Amino acid sequence: VQILLLLPMAFLLPYGAQAGEIIGGREARPHSRRYMAYLEIQIKGGKKKCGGFLVKTNFVLTAAHCQGGKIVVTLGAHNVSQEEKTRQVIPVRRWVPHPQFNKKTLENDIMVLQLSRSAVLNTWVRLLRLPNAKFRLRPGPTCSVAGWGRTAFNSPTDTLHEVDLKVMEDNLCKAYPRFNTSTMLCVGERGLGKLPYRGDSGGPLVCEGVAQGIASYVDAELWDPSVFTRLTAFVPWIRTILQNQ
Repeated sequence: VQILLLLPMAFLLPYGAQAGEIIGGREARPHSRRYMAYLEIQIKGGKKKCGGFLVKTNFVLTAAHCQGGKIVVTLGAHNVSQEEKTRQVIPVRRWVPHPQFNKKTLENDIMVLQLSRSAVLNTWVRLLRLPNAKFRLRPGPTCSVAGWGRTAFNSPTDTLHEVDLKVMEDNLCKAYPRFNTSTMLCVGERGLGKLPYRGDSGGPLVCEGVAQGIASYVDAELWDPSVFTRLTAFVPWIRTILQNQ
């Protein structure tokens, strides 16, 4: 699926019929990222898949372009094709995309999912911390992202994969005409062949144990840096929803 208003080959990360791994990454140690959520979203003619992460026992964060019909969240999973005893499968009660989300430009690409019941925190399921709203992530640090997206343009897999990505200078995302430095992050060095891809949208960019971004979109043909939603810009909005459940 192409985002025609951005670049001819800029892909929405979650679109694609099958989940797989992050391009250029590695399989994660099973259950090492206990905050990860696997999303199955009903759409016309089938399903699409996204990532997300648990921020409260009954709330998951993901990308707003992952919305559709019925959404089911799986927590505690590593291989999503297996009936793992560690997993908790919970339907979503309601989803709240950011009121200023623009599906054409992908600005404000963030959504809060309220689960139909609270998850049980245990050895395999944990929360991921949100950043301080006053903190601004600067270029330089190496962070990580995980997901069940594709390993290559046509290489599906069922296990969680991860990759380390460097936070880049904003001007390296100038190829994306709608890139907004206030609400977006430019992540990943160009040409290294490491990036989140189809099926990875909504997954967190984790820096020193704190969520700093949400996987949004990438130009998979040019191997440009990926664009992530900058979480600090939305923390007050997120906390309002979590507190007024």
